[in-house]
Amino acid sequence: MSQPKPNFYNLAWRWHFYAGLFVAPFMVMLALTGIIYLFKPQLDPLMYGSLLNVPAGHHTLAADDLLKQVRHAYPEGQVKQYLPPINAERSAQFVVIDKGRELNVFIDPYHGDVLGEQDAKDNLQAIARAIHGELMIGTVGDRLVEMAAGWGVVLVVSGLYLWWPRGQSSAGVLWPRWSARGRVFWRDLHGVVGFWGAAFLLVMLLSGMTWTGFWGKQYADLWNRFPAAMWNDMPKSDVAAGSLNNAHRQTVPWAVENTPMPMSGDHAEHMAHGGAHEGPAAPNVSLQAVQDIATDRKVEPGYSITLPTTATGVFTIAVFADDPRNDATLHVDQYSGKVLADVRWEHYGIVARATETGVMLHEGKMFGPLNQIIVLLICLMILLSAVSGVVIWWKRRPQGKFGVPALRHDLPTWKTGVFIMLALAVVFPLVGASLLVTCLLDRLVTRFNRQPEGVSSSS
Repeated sequence: MSQPKPNFYNLAWRWHFYAGLFVAPFMVMLALTGIIYLFKPQLDPLMYGSLLNVPAGHHTLAADDLLKQVRHAYPEGQVKQYLPPINAERSAQFVVIDKGRELNVFIDPYHGDVLGEQDAKDNLQAIARAIHGELMIGTVGDRLVEMAAGWGVVLVVSGLYLWWPRGQSSAGVLWPRWSARGRVFWRDLHGVVGFWGAAFLLVMLLSGMTWTGFWGKQYADLWNRFPAAMWNDMPKSDVAAGSLNNAHRQTVPWAVENTPMPMSGDHAEHMAHGGAHEGPAAPNVSLQAVQDIATDRKVEPGYSITLPTTATGVFTIAVFADDPRNDATLHVDQYSGKVLADVRWEHYGIVARATETGVMLHEGKMFGPLNQIIVLLICLMILLSAVSGVVIWWKRRPQGKFGVPALRHDLPTWKTGVFIMLALAVVFPLVGASLLVTCLLDRLVTRFNRQPEGVSSSS
C-alpha cells in the first residue's frame, strides 16, 4: 500500500510565521519612511518654500560670489559642497560644516542674499532616509535592515507556497471573499494582497539591498567594475567615490561608488606618499569654472559640486539622476581644471545599468508621478499585508500562548524546502546566520511545548 504524500503546508506556515514575526515591524517602518521620502519633490517646496523658491531674475551671480557670501555668513565654517539652482525659480545651496553641524545653506542666486539654513541631518527627509537605511543607529541598524530584507524574501517565497491554489475557486485566491467574516476574511485579504504584491515586493527588497553595507558591498564588488584603462592616465588615491555618500545624502550614483578618487597635481602620487595630501586644498580653479565645465559637458541640472578638502583632492561634479541614463560623475583637477574622469551611463555594465534602473524605480523617480503612485500603492499593500497578518495571528492565537503554528505529525525531510532555504542562506549570508539561530530556537520551542504532555502522562 502506497504511503500518503506528505503535506508540508504546516511547515511552510511555521517558517512564514517566523519570517513575518521578524519582518513585519521592519516592513511597516520601511513602507512609512519610504512614503515620506517618495514624495520629497512635492513636500520640500511646501515645507521649505522660503528657502527653496526665489523670484526668477535676469542675471545670476557667479558661483564664487555666492561662495564669498556664504563664507562671510559662516566665517568658521567649511564649505563642503555647492548645488547650483536646478531652475530659474530655485535657490542655490551650499553644504557647510559649522561648529560640528552639517548645514544646508540656501542663497538667492540673483542677489546673493542668504535665505536661511537647514540642519542636513535633522529634517524630515534626512531623518526618513536615515531610518529607512540604517534605523539611525549606524552599522548595526544597516545590518538589521539588510537581514529583514533577506527574511522578506523568505516571507514572499513561503507565502506564495501557502497561497498556491489547491482546488479552491478564484474567490479567496485572486480576490477576497467579501461575504466572509472574521479570520477567514482577514486571511483572504492577506493572501490576495500578498500574491498581487509579491513580485513588486521582491523588486523593492532586492533593489533596496544593493545599498546595504554587507550584502550590497559584496554585490558591488562583484558587479561594479569598469575597465582599468579608464584610470590609467591619472594618479589614484586609496579613497573610493562612495566616500562622498552617507546615510542622509546621496552624491554619486551607486554604479561609481567603487571607483577610485583621482588626485590633483602633476606629482600627486609622489605628494600622497610624502603626506602632502594631508594639507589643505588650495585650488587654482574657480568654482564658477567648474560649474562651466558641467554646463559645457551637458551635465543634467540637479548636480552637485563637491569641493576638494586636501592638497591632492579634486572637485567632483555628480548627478544621481532620476533617469539613470543621465547619470554623470566627473572629477576635476583643482589646479589645472583638467577633467580627470568623466563616467556616464554608457560606461556602466549591464548589471550596473539594471541596478541603477531598479534603484530609481524603487525611489519612484524613473517615470515621475506615475512611478510615485505605483510605489505608493506597493507601500500601501505592504502595510495592509503586515496589518492583516498581525490580525490573523491575534485571532488564531491560543489564550496565553504565542501561537506558533504546530507541526501536526512527523515529516520526512522536505528536500525542496531545504534547497530553497540553503540557496537563500548562501545568497544572503546574514539570513543564513540568523536561520541557524532560528532553527535552534524552534527546537527549543518545540521541546518546551511537548514537555508538559510528557510530564502529565507520566504522572
